[in-house]
Amino acid sequence: MSTQPQIQTVSTAADKAKLAAAAVLLLGSLVAFYLLGQKDMWLRVVVLLVGVAAAIGVYFSSESGRQLIAYGRESVREVKKVVWPTRKEATQMTGYVFAFVVVMALFLWATDKTLEWLLYDLILGWKR
Repeated sequence: MSTQPQIQTVSTAADKAKLAAAAVLLLGSLVAFYLLGQKDMWLRVVVLLVGVAAAIGVYFSSESGRQLIAYGRESVREVKKVVWPTRKEATQMTGYVFAFVVVMALFLWATDKTLEWLLYDLILGWKR
């Protein structure tokens, strides 16, 4: 009997309203940017940036925004646990990879030329 974790997504009306408000703010800032086409560029950019910042703020106040922030914090915590190779180890592994690629390239080239010689010259008798 397998016990799979139950995934519950609780989405309240307030969260849905926050997400809708964030989408409306984002869309509204884009529309305002283009509607202000006759105004100075700096004003258009400021309106766009303020609208996008407001949309981001509203999104991060919702439950899914808080979950995204928690996910980011957990990711940073996990990355700190990683044991990174030393410069010498990274250089050695890179050298091994390059050597392997060269050996494989030579092997595939030799195999290709051998099959070409076998098929075209010996079996079919085509001389170039």
